[in-house]
Amino acid sequence: MTTTQAPQAPVGPRPVPVSGPGRGRTAPAPGAGSRRTGRGPAGWRGLVWLIPALAVLAVFVYWPLLQNIVFSFLKWNIYSGEQTFVGVDNYADLAQDPVFWRALGNNAWYAVLSIVFQVFGALVLAAIVESVRSDRWRKAFRAIYFIPSAISLTVAGLLFYFIYQPQTGLLNVFLDNLGLGQFSQAWLGHEGTAIFAIIAMSQWQGFGYSVLLFSVALQRIPQELYEAANLDGVGPVRRFFQVSLPLVREMTGLMMIVTISGAFQVFNEVMVMTSGGPNNSSQVLGTWLYHAGFVTNDFGSAAAIGVAIFVVTLLLAAAQLAYSRKRRVEW
Repeated sequence: MTTTQAPQAPVGPRPVPVSGPGRGRTAPAPGAGSRRTGRGPAGWRGLVWLIPALAVLAVFVYWPLLQNIVFSFLKWNIYSGEQTFVGVDNYADLAQDPVFWRALGNNAWYAVLSIVFQVFGALVLAAIVESVRSDRWRKAFRAIYFIPSAISLTVAGLLFYFIYQPQTGLLNVFLDNLGLGQFSQAWLGHEGTAIFAIIAMSQWQGFGYSVLLFSVALQRIPQELYEAANLDGVGPVRRFFQVSLPLVREMTGLMMIVTISGAFQVFNEVMVMTSGGPNNSSQVLGTWLYHAGFVTNDFGSAAAIGVAIFVVTLLLAAAQLAYSRKRRVEW
């Protein structure tokens, strides 16, 4: 004779019947309302902690930015304090200024070459460093490549200023010893080579920092993926393009934004090495802004150049963020 057991009631909080006109409904279980996030006192408490940071940004970033936009519509002599509203005349003058367009082109060269060396070149070198089996040698290589980044831009600019000297500079002496003396020249004294000599110094100085960041990103990739690729017979080159490159895409996008923004804000190395010469051939937007504000005493034009720098970097950063969001890889 078999006996059947009555089904057991589920364990847990039971709904409490609600009396009154709405009978048939049940009240939520105790604690259910506490699972809501972003509402009530707990949600507002998090916003309170953001107020100091938002206040600092408003005072030191957004308010000066708005002031600069206002100043760009003025003709302003900072020594006499005289201000005259001129509308968009400052922007019209920039559009007709050949030095402004040359400076913008030099910044564009800066950005393109920085992406080639400080993003893709640094990623390749970081992958090579991380492929070294010895942990001691990996740390040594990271330190060696990072040392130039620890040197200030002013010191690095002065160092390369002496390297580029036409008579006693190490670069020309090295070329002479190799029998390539016909290529020796005043690297900072010719209009066709001055800006590229400065860009070369900048790449040397910032290359190691990018390598270190990419090394950190590569270390976060699970080793199981590399082991699976090895079992499939994938070589190191294909492993780089099929495993490493897709999984560091977010870091690559971030480095591109930082690199492009830095390329359009460059100032120190140009001022130290050439001050924009010869014949304004190495001017960049930052140095031309300085020239307009503190040499010709035209702070309205300087503010307009600042707005141009902001718009260019904002548009490029927004485009890169949109592209990175579409190509995001989750793992």
